[in-house]
Amino acid sequence: MSPRPFRVLGVQQVAIGARDKSALRKLWLDTLGLPLVAEKRMERENVDEDITAAGVGPFRVEIDLMQPIDPEKKPAVHEVPLNHIGLWIDDLPKAVQWLSAQGVRFTPGGIRAGAAGHDICFIHPKGNAESPLGGEGVLIELVQAPPEVIAAFDAIAG
Repeated sequence: MSPRPFRVLGVQQVAIGARDKSALRKLWLDTLGLPLVAEKRMERENVDEDITAAGVGPFRVEIDLMQPIDPEKKPAVHEVPLNHIGLWIDDLPKAVQWLSAQGVRFTPGGIRAGAAGHDICFIHPKGNAESPLGGEGVLIELVQAPPEVIAAFDAIAG
């Protein structure tokens, strides 16, 4: 195995799905008091999403509350309540290239802009014959870390 040309810097997000996100909003926004950072509707991803946040600065973690635009279409963001976990990556293109060479299976769509404006891609929940490494049932989002997150990580990690 060649040296890993990227670093995982921390958790960027936790995405929670429901058929109707109103109960999620009541818990996370109204009861727990997380701020609403953004609302996104992405037809291609079949998601109506509220982005909240816990923490501050470069180590803020998004808590994304999601419901499907059409519950009969894919991706079905509500069928697994913990929809996915997002990880900050310091060099997303290098990570995707290296992980692919290691047999990691990615979902279709490649690197693209995510709801929060960062470049993203997803490790598939299941491997296959061609790319046997997957998330073992968990969808994993790789998120390009912005410069301030990389700098903060470097300052703390030494």
